[in-house]
Amino acid sequence: MTSSTTFLARLGIRYPIIQAPMTGTSTPRLAAAVSNAGGLGSLGIGANTLEQARQMIAETRALTDKPFNVNVFCHAPAQRDAAREAAWVQHLAPLFAEVGATPPDALNEIYRTFVNDDAALQMLLELRPTVVSFHFGLPSPQALTALREAGILTMATATSLQEARWIEQAGIDAIVAQGIEAGGHRGMFDPQAPDECWSTAVLVRMLVQQTRLPIVGAGGIMDGAGIRAMLDLGAAAAQLGTAFVLCPESAANVAYRQNLKSERAARTRLTEVISGRPARGMVNRLITFGEAAGSPPTAGYPMTYDVAKQLNAVASQQGNHEFAAQWAGQGAPLAREMSAAELMQVLVREWKGD
Repeated sequence: MTSSTTFLARLGIRYPIIQAPMTGTSTPRLAAAVSNAGGLGSLGIGANTLEQARQMIAETRALTDKPFNVNVFCHAPAQRDAAREAAWVQHLAPLFAEVGATPPDALNEIYRTFVNDDAALQMLLELRPTVVSFHFGLPSPQALTALREAGILTMATATSLQEARWIEQAGIDAIVAQGIEAGGHRGMFDPQAPDECWSTAVLVRMLVQQTRLPIVGAGGIMDGAGIRAMLDLGAAAAQLGTAFVLCPESAANVAYRQNLKSERAARTRLTEVISGRPARGMVNRLITFGEAAGSPPTAGYPMTYDVAKQLNAVASQQGNHEFAAQWAGQGAPLAREMSAAELMQVLVREWKGD
C-alpha cells in the first residue's frame, strides 16, 4: 500500500482530503459534511469555551458517525507588557474614533492555551474524537501520552524542518506541513524565530525526505489538481481551508463571502496586526493602518486580537467590515461556492482526473 493509503486507513477515511480546522469559520455542519463525504472534517476549538467546544463536538457527532478532527492552540502563555499594550491601543484610537467608539482601557488574554488547560484535555479524553491536532506548538509529553493511551490519533502543524523534527520526537502521528501560502494563522512554534517562508511544495518535499511521519500538505490547495500535486510530492493527504469558506455550512458572514468572491481575494497578506501573531487574510483598512510606517509593535497575542475584535464589533454594527479578520490563503481567487458535499465530489473527481 502507498503511504497515503496506509494513512487513510489509519484515520478511517476514504479520500486524502482534510478540511482545515479554521477556528471561527468551521462548524459542526461543515465538519460533518466533509466527513460524511469521505474526507476528514475538522473543528477548531481554540477560541471557544469548554462548554462551547463540548457542544460543537456533540453536534458534529449527531451529524456524522465518521471520524473527525478537533484542533487546539498550543501557544506559549502570553507575555504581558502593559506599556506595549497601551501603545497599541493608543495607535488604534483614530480607528475607534471613526466608528464613534472609545478604545478599551485594558486588554484581555482572550484565548487560553491548551498547554496548561487540564480541563480541555480531560474533555478530549472523555469524548475521544478520532483525531486531535495542535497548532502553534505541542502540549506536554504527559498530555500526549494520555491522548495516545485513549486511542486518539494526533497531528501537529510544522512550518519548518526543525518544528517537524520536534513533532516527530514527541511521538505525534502525522505532520501538517503548512506552507507560506496558507490562510489564517501561521503555525510557528515561536513567531519571533526566523522564518524561511517555504512554499507548501518545498516544505512537503523537504519533510517527506527528512522525516518518517505521514505528511499532510497545507497551504494554497484549492482543487483536485492541487491535491494530486501534494500526493505526487509524497504527501499522504492535503488539507484545504479557504476552499471551504464559501460553503453554506461555514460560519463566514455575508461580508466575508462577498470579499472572497471579489477582486479582494487576490490580495492577501501575512500580518500580525489583527491578532498579534502572523496570519494571512484579505487586506483591509485595519491591516494597512496597523502596518503603516511609524506604527508601534502590536500588543502581542492574543491581546491584539482582543482590541481588534472590539473595534470590529462596533464597526460591523454600522455595516463597516474593514476591521474584520477575513482569513484567506493565496489561492483565494480559486474559491468556489457550493455545498461541502458537492465540493468534496468535485475535488475527488478532479484529483482522480475523471
